[in-house]
Amino acid sequence: MIKINLLPHREEKRKQQVKDFYSLLLLSAVVGALIAIVVGAINQSEISVQSDRVNFIKKENVKLDEKIKEIVDLKQEIDALKARQQAVEDLQGDRNQPVFLLSELVKYTPEGVYLESLKQEVQKVTVIGYAQSQERVADYIRNLSGKSEWMYQPNLIDIHSAGIGQGRDAKKVYEFTINVAIKRPREKDESASSAAANVEADKNRATPGQ
Repeated sequence: MIKINLLPHREEKRKQQVKDFYSLLLLSAVVGALIAIVVGAINQSEISVQSDRVNFIKKENVKLDEKIKEIVDLKQEIDALKARQQAVEDLQGDRNQPVFLLSELVKYTPEGVYLESLKQEVQKVTVIGYAQSQERVADYIRNLSGKSEWMYQPNLIDIHSAGIGQGRDAKKVYEFTINVAIKRPREKDESASSAAANVEADKNRATPGQ
């Protein structure tokens, strides 16, 4: 009977398996390291790209802020120029204002009302006068409020009984003080345009079928 000793062969096989295991483990470690390096490189590349994008956006935002500031400064300059232009136009228009004012005061002063003095401060006029009755003063205020193209918002400051003249010529009257706002030429033109537009709108509403 032949006997075969398999122990050395099994020992060699076991050693080979251990060696293969460590080789596979080393290979896995190397592959894992390579994968980690590649992934890290990719991530670093992505981070670099994102960083470049962020820096680009920041630079563009700075440029945009500068342009916005320039636009704001330009708008302020334009507004200042418009204000100066408007001031010049108002000064030119205000030169004829006293003529229109006196004409309106005479035109809408009812019978029985006498004006004693006028005082203008900017766009407000203080009128002091006498009236035969309080009703005459009320008529005068209504005329200034609803008919005058140059004056608006009359405000009765004071009214009291007074006497003028002496002896037989003495008369009992009512002394009054009125503040009234006056329009500049451009404001008058704007009011006229607005009134015309309202009239046209009323006509259109009154004739919907046309």
